[in-house]
Amino acid sequence: MATSSTFTPPIKSTTTVDYCGTTTLSAVHPDIIQTNILTRLDGPTLASAACTSSQLYALSSEENLWTNICHSTWPSIKTPRLLHVISTFPNGSRSFFSDSFHLLTNSDSTPAADYSPLNPDHPTELVSAIDVYYKGKVVFCKVIETETETEWFKHSPFRLDLLDPKDVVPTPIRFNGGEEICRELTDDLTLSWILIDPNGRRAVNLSSHKAVSVERHWLSGDVHVRFVTILAGKRGSASEFVQCGIVVTCGGSEGGELLVREVSLQVEDMDAMHLNGKDSLVILKRSLDGAKVRRGRREDEGRKRYQEYLERKKERKERRLRTEGALDMLCIAFGVLAFSGFWLYLLCR
Repeated sequence: MATSSTFTPPIKSTTTVDYCGTTTLSAVHPDIIQTNILTRLDGPTLASAACTSSQLYALSSEENLWTNICHSTWPSIKTPRLLHVISTFPNGSRSFFSDSFHLLTNSDSTPAADYSPLNPDHPTELVSAIDVYYKGKVVFCKVIETETETEWFKHSPFRLDLLDPKDVVPTPIRFNGGEEICRELTDDLTLSWILIDPNGRRAVNLSSHKAVSVERHWLSGDVHVRFVTILAGKRGSASEFVQCGIVVTCGGSEGGELLVREVSLQVEDMDAMHLNGKDSLVILKRSLDGAKVRRGRREDEGRKRYQEYLERKKERKERRLRTEGALDMLCIAFGVLAFSGFWLYLLCR
């Protein structure tokens, strides 16, 4: 007896994906966003994320997020004094980061008629937080405080020194004594010099982030690394634009390591004259109140502004030489005319 069987083909299971479905950010728990996402962002990225939605703005405004970012970016600000000062800023660490991270660019000089001397609300104290990095790792950091109300400060050349004359700071950088060290420091050495007004609750970063020039001294062999920010001053004068220059002086040790011997900050006008404390404080106060640039890379913008400053300085020097040359020719012509007139008078008597 034959047995008949019926073959039933297998049913293929299919999965339908709804590509039109969307998952909103509100579906993600806020703790997950804040703990696992926002904590991984750096300052500029976190600020950009805060602009995308009201929820992210609220989550990104947490003080702990910005405090951790500031501490990882600038280890020097972990001192008790600066922690207290930063807490008094309008939005705490977020305001401090906004003031200190971006490159300063107050490019409009002040007309002479509107250029006022120090007024009662000028900073009575300046606090500097300095961090030096090599290949992204901190080499050393320090905080210095400067009184600005003494007569010595007002009338002496403005200069802030990070190290005492006999102090040196060892670094992990190898000093080979060749030109390679200049190229290496240009590419890998970065510096942050944040100037803070504790009473005004303002801050500004006076460094170009990366060096604008690296030179070796022909006699001593020391390497001078220069970081520069260009500030605007009094229009129509030698201080119409000034350079706030930070010079890091390095030398070699017997063991072959690079030693930092000096780190100093000075303000110099377009005639290569150093400004005194009073004049420097007027410009620095205006810079503390000024705007910061947020476009492009900081090092590129800093070097570009430095080159523009050198061009202005060169043009001013050439213009002054032409003026002095014209005055010299006028004096010579007047002398020749007077001499000729004198002898003509004698001959015609």
